[in-house]
Amino acid sequence: MVSEDDLRTVLEELHRLRTRVPQLTGALTAGVDGLVVAHDTPGVDPEGLAALTAAALGVAVRVADATGNGGLRELLVRGERGYVATYAAGRSAVLTLLAQDRVNVGRLHLEGRRSGARIGELLDAAEAAAAARDASARQTSPPARARSTRTPRTTTARTTTDS
Repeated sequence: MVSEDDLRTVLEELHRLRTRVPQLTGALTAGVDGLVVAHDTPGVDPEGLAALTAAALGVAVRVADATGNGGLRELLVRGERGYVATYAAGRSAVLTLLAQDRVNVGRLHLEGRRSGARIGELLDAAEAAAAARDASARQTSPPARARSTRTPRTTTARTTTDS
């Protein structure tokens, strides 16, 4: 689980990215499962974009594997009015950028790759810390004790009248 501070840091990175590349019209970080982590996408549904990114990512990964080109690093789609660029961001997230047609694609790649790496480091570290906390909690909590059923004692009691 990613903390609120980590999410705020990711969102700040998206805002800084949009400042560095003025032709960006949106920026979104999502898990490879299609769930939104953070977004700065005015006028675009972030949940829909994250889901479409996950679908496109699935196809792009298969194309990269089928052609022997290794793991997916980035995906670029050029439309009539602009670009959609998706970059790997750590082990389990992606950064998707929306840009105007007049964007310098080299600058888009440079800044997108840098931001993707920063966001990936942050999210991977947060994920590792959460996993360590979970493992620690499992180790420190005492194991649940199973109660065994008692069998009744069978003793022969001697009384003074038996002798």
